[in-house]
Amino acid sequence: MFSEEVRKLLAEVLSSWQVLAVTVVLIIYIFLVNYVGRLHHRRRRPSMPIVKPEATEAAAPAGSDSDELGLEEKS
Repeated sequence: MFSEEVRKLLAEVLSSWQVLAVTVVLIIYIFLVNYVGRLHHRRRRPSMPIVKPEATEAAAPAGSDSDELGLEEKS
């Protein structure tokens, strides 16, 4: 299929230091992009717990005669 001269030239090109250096740089770049992508998409736990609205309403005192905000009018 290929002549002996073409095979020899192809082997020299593939084993040249420039081709090997570019291949190594591309592999390092792909690993770095994958690492940053995994780091970015990792779910983080919230630093403060999320309080549901039902829990705050249940903790409010029931039966007070003042208005909702606990403010009184001055006359």
